[in-house]
Amino acid sequence: MQDPKTHLDRNETLRTIRDRRSIRTFLDTQVSEADLLTILHAAHQAPSAHNQQSWRFIVLKDKSKSDLAAMVTERSVNFPKPSAALLRMASRSIINAPVVVAVINTGELIERGTELFKMDKEKAHNFFRIMEIQSSAASVQNMLLAATSLGLGTVWLGVLALMQKDVLDFLGAPGGEFMAIIPIGYPAKPGVQPSKHGLDMVVKYL
Repeated sequence: MQDPKTHLDRNETLRTIRDRRSIRTFLDTQVSEADLLTILHAAHQAPSAHNQQSWRFIVLKDKSKSDLAAMVTERSVNFPKPSAALLRMASRSIINAPVVVAVINTGELIERGTELFKMDKEKAHNFFRIMEIQSSAASVQNMLLAATSLGLGTVWLGVLALMQKDVLDFLGAPGGEFMAIIPIGYPAKPGVQPSKHGLDMVVKYL
């Protein structure tokens, strides 16, 4: 099979996908407001189920960012050692990045869809919750790729879902659902090339 790097070198978009890395340490250089807005606009261009756009992006800088990192570190002691270590690592990335974007789901699609579909409420709730998660996941991926295209680094911190209630309360969104915390900044060092399975292990033709 042809080298995947050849396939992903065909245009700028594919090269951005190829080059994206998870970056956890950042330079002490501010992210411009223009770049931040570009990243947020890219996230908002993602496909959204029934065009509900039930994602919300919360930008944290300075004190709010430091306070979030402090809360994560403080409450990490309530978790088993492996989880606590990951949470403390996430806290360091948050404090180290110039800006952090939190992504939450509002639940609006779930509420409206459950009312719209005349079916079992539990099934409808689960169906639309999955669709809302899929929509916001697409917006997060847009955000990561947009940042990479601008020479910035990011990391998707999903581990904070372990303390979802605390994080949502901190963000002032107790009725939402946690999706991601994304530190953004200029990489302090290059990201590590991830090891990927060959397509023969993950693709099936029918």
